[in-house]
Amino acid sequence: MSQGNKILVDARGIACPGPITELVKAYRNARNGDIIEVWATDPGFEPDVKAWIQRTGNQLLELRKEPDKIVAVIKVTAKK
Repeated sequence: MSQGNKILVDARGIACPGPITELVKAYRNARNGDIIEVWATDPGFEPDVKAWIQRTGNQLLELRKEPDKIVAVIKVTAKK
């Protein structure tokens, strides 16, 4: 089974809903199996990305806080 592409979305310094908007843009061009990694600094991103995952049915592999950013790693699984 082939592994998908890794897509990095650097949304640091962008206020919400900007990071989710950038995630959606990347998602539009992604395929099932791709990994989207989003970097954000707005604290509102964490609940927003959880809600987006729940709404879209994609897989949240990791959500962590680092000293300088919030990192969400998402596996695209819900593309029709």
